[in-house]
Amino acid sequence: MNHLEKISNDPTAAERKQDHIQLAFQSQVESMLIDKRFAYEPMLAAHPSEQLETRTFLGKQIQTPIWVSSMTGGTEKAYHINANLARACKTFGMGMGLGSCRSLLESNERLQDFDFRKIIGDDLPFYANIGIAQLEILTKENKIHLIDELVDKLAADGIIIHVNPLQEWLQPEGDKITLAPIKTLQHFLDKTTQKVIVKEVGQGFGKESLRALVQLPIQAIEFAAHGGTNFSMLELLRSDAQNLASYKALTQIGHSAEEMTLFINELKTELGSSFICNEFIISGGIKNFLDGYYLMEKLHANSVYGQASALLHYAEKSYEEVEQFLHHQIEGLKLAKAFFKVK
Repeated sequence: MNHLEKISNDPTAAERKQDHIQLAFQSQVESMLIDKRFAYEPMLAAHPSEQLETRTFLGKQIQTPIWVSSMTGGTEKAYHINANLARACKTFGMGMGLGSCRSLLESNERLQDFDFRKIIGDDLPFYANIGIAQLEILTKENKIHLIDELVDKLAADGIIIHVNPLQEWLQPEGDKITLAPIKTLQHFLDKTTQKVIVKEVGQGFGKESLRALVQLPIQAIEFAAHGGTNFSMLELLRSDAQNLASYKALTQIGHSAEEMTLFINELKTELGSSFICNEFIISGGIKNFLDGYYLMEKLHANSVYGQASALLHYAEKSYEEVEQFLHHQIEGLKLAKAFFKVK
């Protein structure tokens, strides 16, 4: 059967046309809902191929520019979640940041909740994680070697330092930060050979904080911008009603991923050769592949986009649900690259 015969004998044609009639009115899209970030160019490309283009990120080859942002660890449910996410990273060629590994600095009791190198494999980025408050304590007590031991026991590529002064302040069990985080970080970098990623926890970084960070010899910065999971708000929700009412306004301060993208582009121009951190994980309020694609195209640096709560939603259920979600993300990215030009 030739191609024309195949078309004329399509057994689904009548049913499909009936669907088109029934759904036509439901498919009307008001012009005010047009996504103004993109120009749609249907004439300039064919349907995309099966795979995204491989790229180098954090010194390793990744197939998919999606990062599993740090989420959880140290609980019974965390093992199930993280195992599903690590398996998905292996399947789709993605990188992964663990949730806070603080408990492993003192005990290996919950090691299985974090020990996923054997699942993700040796060829993909995989990073441990501790907070700036814990790093301050370790540097003051000359115990930085514990970070080396943590990275070694997890066979990780390096360490993520999450910077969270508002979260620590609002957390009933929080630690007091007595030094500016940039000073703690500088002291650590002077004494370590570890690859370091620095991230926020849901409110992002202002331009001057980014200015300080991009001039340090760190591997990458993760935005963790305002608009996604906000750990300051999370702590308030764990608190009492009076605390929530008193401090909720604090959670409304921060920077979006788009704003931070503009900050980085401005700083690259302003700092010139002093700008030495050139890899970024765009996260915080990234709802779908269009958000990720848009900001990766806008950022003048090597980047991937990160998701946490969106992945957590599916990872809690099953690996199959995570796999299906990521499959749709990747297919959407391929279509965006083929047909959507960022304005």
